[in-house]
Amino acid sequence: MQSKLSKKELNDIIQWDVKTWSKALPFWEEHADLQPGKKVLAIGEREGGLSLWLAKKGLEVYCTDYNEFPEHTKQMHQKYGVQDQIAYHQPVDATNLSKYPDNHFDIVVFKSVIGALSEKSRQAKAIEEMHRVLKEGGQLLFAENMVGSALHVRLRKKFVKWDKYWRYLRYKEDQDLFDKFSEKNFTTKGFLANFGRSERQRSVLGNIDKALIWGIPRSWRYVLIGVLTK
Repeated sequence: MQSKLSKKELNDIIQWDVKTWSKALPFWEEHADLQPGKKVLAIGEREGGLSLWLAKKGLEVYCTDYNEFPEHTKQMHQKYGVQDQIAYHQPVDATNLSKYPDNHFDIVVFKSVIGALSEKSRQAKAIEEMHRVLKEGGQLLFAENMVGSALHVRLRKKFVKWDKYWRYLRYKEDQDLFDKFSEKNFTTKGFLANFGRSERQRSVLGNIDKALIWGIPRSWRYVLIGVLTK
């Protein structure tokens, strides 16, 4: 069952395109074991949103990023009173988690991270490293950008400055990235909301998506959400 969160909490946790990407949270809660005290590696956490969500649940979080954290990340965690449950590590490269031993974490989590690795071989290396640092029975929780429809592709080329180097996942073609995991649960979300040019527009379009999504082919959606068990 999804924990009840205020609008402000959701905004701080998800940060952008909240209506669509927040759908990861109930899916993770349904399929993952998020008991207090578990040890979490949160990757690509510059803004610290997922670290906040998990720390509020009583988990012990290693909040990591490749770059330095902005001051407001730690300030946000302090505002919610969860700073004692969060340790900050940087620089941490998703493709090289050698500072962490094998079978060390109960959970690894990321949101919109591996697309920035640009190449499938580097994405595979990152997933392999996440698998390595997980304990047996540990779980990878993720939400990542998918290619979406031809219209998504066309508009990204025009409006998204990082489109040239970002590698968006394809649902069927990229299943092999997750072959090492023994159990896999996936869902796909989002269609219209990605066309919004402001958070308000994305929110309105996200509400429309609720009614339309079941008629939209999975390959046209733009967010892949997963819970994978080692």
